[in-house]
Amino acid sequence: MPQQSEISDLIADIKEQVLFFKELGVDRLAVNLEHAARLTAEYEPAPTALSDEPRVPAVMIPEIPMAAPKPPAARGSRIKALPTLSKRAGTSRAGDPSVPAVPSFQTETNETAVKIETVSEYTKVVETIEEIRLDIGNCTRCPLSLGRTQIVHTTGNMDAELMFVGEAPGADEDAQGVPFVGRAGKLLTQIIEAIGFSRNDVAIGNINRCRPPGNRQPTPVEAHTCRPFLMREIAVIKPTVIVVLGNTAMHNLLDTKAPISKMRGQFHDYFNVKVMPTFHPAYLLRDPHKKRDVWEDMKMVRDYLIANPKS
Repeated sequence: MPQQSEISDLIADIKEQVLFFKELGVDRLAVNLEHAARLTAEYEPAPTALSDEPRVPAVMIPEIPMAAPKPPAARGSRIKALPTLSKRAGTSRAGDPSVPAVPSFQTETNETAVKIETVSEYTKVVETIEEIRLDIGNCTRCPLSLGRTQIVHTTGNMDAELMFVGEAPGADEDAQGVPFVGRAGKLLTQIIEAIGFSRNDVAIGNINRCRPPGNRQPTPVEAHTCRPFLMREIAVIKPTVIVVLGNTAMHNLLDTKAPISKMRGQFHDYFNVKVMPTFHPAYLLRDPHKKRDVWEDMKMVRDYLIANPKS
């Protein structure tokens, strides 16, 4: 005969499975009783002459009525709905205090950011750079926050007609809290000055505000988490032209997978702003022959700004 503890464990397992089916949207669980009885008879040994204990009758499982499934938007985590799994929150293994808790990262998207993502006339959004910085706070929305020295915000003229956007801070930027201050930053400054501007005249920022480990590219999740804040800044600054630097920044800003070699040299529209993709200054340090291409791109930017001054 099964022990009481085994029966209790079996009941607990059945309850857990029922809850799981409920979360999946199953509203009825039907069992063929005749088939169940036949299987029970086949696998359950008959009583022997040495035992006067009667044979356990076949277990008849009735249909289990369940509530109508919840609409998808109202459902919570299916994992957390399971009683045995819900106890594991905060650890990698249930009940093991030696395993450090896994940090939880905020994934909420600001309502304003969503609005900018979905409307064409982004200039209708009204807020300030200070409000955006306050919303960013000591950001822990993605894992990059664990390795950064500090958040690197967009700097420069917050009413600029020209804006530059890179992918993420490097080591120098992470240390100083200012975008484009290393070797690539010095080259960017020369590029800006070559078309008649200074760093104080333009706005300079990145898709991501925290340095990725080893200067690797930001992951799609990291970029998607941070990009809305840049979009909100663009809505405040309202630049006439954005120069996007490098493949990663271009892919995330323009939502394209095309290589920058195919996109550079021509303007693209982004919420009524002209965008000129060009090579990242760090790439120019590795391949100086591409400087001529960047110069051609920047002359187009200069000429467009002269013909279309910001009102």
